[in-house]
Parts: sequence; structure tokens; C-alpha cells
Amino acid sequence: MRLAVMGSAAFAIPALHALREAGHEIVAAYSQAPRPAGRGQKPRPAPLHQAAAALGIPVRTPISLRDSAEQAAFAALALDAAVVASYGLILPPAVLAAPRRGCLNIHASLLPRWRGAAPIQAAILAGDRETGVTIMQMEAGLDTGPILLQEAVPIGPETDAPALHDTLAALGARLLLRALAENPRPQPQPPGATYAAKLRREDGHIDWRRPAEAIGRQIRALNPWPGTFTTLTGATLAGTEAPATTLKILAATIDARAALAPPGTVIDAELGIACGEGVLRPLRVQWPGRSALAVAEFLRGHPIAPGRRFA
Repeated sequence: MRLAVMGSAAFAIPALHALREAGHEIVAAYSQAPRPAGRGQKPRPAPLHQAAAALGIPVRTPISLRDSAEQAAFAALALDAAVVASYGLILPPAVLAAPRRGCLNIHASLLPRWRGAAPIQAAILAGDRETGVTIMQMEAGLDTGPILLQEAVPIGPETDAPALHDTLAALGARLLLRALAENPRPQPQPPGATYAAKLRREDGHIDWRRPAEAIGRQIRALNPWPGTFTTLTGATLAGTEAPATTLKILAATIDARAALAPPGTVIDAELGIACGEGVLRPLRVQWPGRSALAVAEFLRGHPIAPGRRFA
């Protein structure tokens, strides 16, 4: 088939490679425009842009697809279908209607659950036992189009966002090939939609009044961005009294027994932290500007005495 792949994030890359290996003709890739990144703030192409360029596929980076000239250029590609995955731009009706078989979206949830920008993180945060991938025929609404194919995957007690992302990206590529080959009949989404809002940095702040289990899900869901963080006031670093300091918690385990201390209190020399219910035991942490460390190694250089408080 004659296709375009429209995506920006790394989630779209397995589909790009799968389509290429299956013998489909990818005549163009669409990605968001390069953005400043790194210390030098030099424009950096999006992950899909880089992957497509490495394969010699022409890449287009329009700021918007609402422009009539952009829509005409898209229509001129004479596509059989467009594949959309983590693109980040709105596709207006003229673009949705241009390919012969329309635009197919790879969505990282079992629609109608978790429509929106952050379905992988939302599923972990909510404590869902499973999630999956939906291949959807796109229409003008936000993830409201009819379902072509779906497949579920379990979410285990230690599943984090990076691992789930990679599992779903690979599954999405496989389901997409099936959808193109089988052309399944679209089925309307059932009622009961939920929404996954775009993540903000403040979503990573830990509220120690919550149960340890919920905080553990937060840590697994928000890795690597925005990450989960908390503030330790009066921490002693290498024998020096320091001001309030932000500590990132990168991984943790849950101790379900009662903490018997106010939420946020360090209860032992192994950095167990009291929560609204239970105890959170960090496994990997990081001070600002420092390397991430296993908690035992971290505490050898930066001991935090029981009784200190995180907020």
C-alpha cells in the first residue's frame, strides 16, 4: 500500500519499521517540527523524524495542517492510508478524508478507556489490571473513532511506564499490519469513556498523605517524565546543614504495615517513609545535579536520620 506515517514520539517507530519490512511503500513521514533541546538548546528532530530520515523517507514538519496548501500537498500524495501514532497535531477533516482508506490511529489503550494524551500513564496511575492497543479509524473527535482491532496486555505490580510503552508500541505495530491486511469492519466505541490528560510537571509531586500503594503507582507511571519528587527540609549533606532540597524517587517498593508516624516522616535508617497508609521504601533516588543511586549507596554518602520529614 501507498502510505504516510504521521508521528513524533518514539511510540511510532516500531510501526514505521514494521510497515517498511512488510513491503508497504512509505512515501512520506509527518512529524512535529524540531524543538530546542539539550544544554545548547539547538533544534532537535522528533524521534520519528530521525528514524524516518535514517531510512531515506522524506519527512515533512508542518506547524499546522489547517493550512490549505498543506492539505493540498497531503492530498497530492494519493495515499491508500495514513498511519497516525503519537503525532501531536490535529488532523482536520480534509486530511482525514484524503487517503483512500482514511487515517488509522494506533492508540495505547483499550478505547474508550483512556482517550487523550497520556493513556499509558493513566492506566498505571489508576491501578488498572490491564490495558492494550486499539487500532482506530480516525474521525474529528478526540479518540472517538470506530474500533478496527484491539488487544489487551496485563499490567503487573511492578510494570512501569517505559516497559509498558515498549510493549504497547510493538503490539501496535503488529495490530496495524493486521488491520491493513484484513480491513476489518469498524465497530463503534461502547459508552463509558475516560480521559487521560496531558501530564504536567506538578503531577510528579508526592503527597505523603496518600496510601503507599498509590504513591508507588505514581512513581512507576511518571518515569521518566515528569518523574516523582519530594522536598526534604534541613537535610544534612556530607555533614553540612542544607536548605530544602528536592529528592527524586525513581523506584520504590511498598511495605503495607502501619507506619505509626505522620505522613512524610522517615521512620528508619533505610529511608522508609510513612504514608497515609503503609510505608514507601525507595530503591533508587537522585539529588538535583547528582547521579541516580541505589538507596543504600545514596545513604552511605547522604545519611537521612529517622524523624526527618518530607513534604
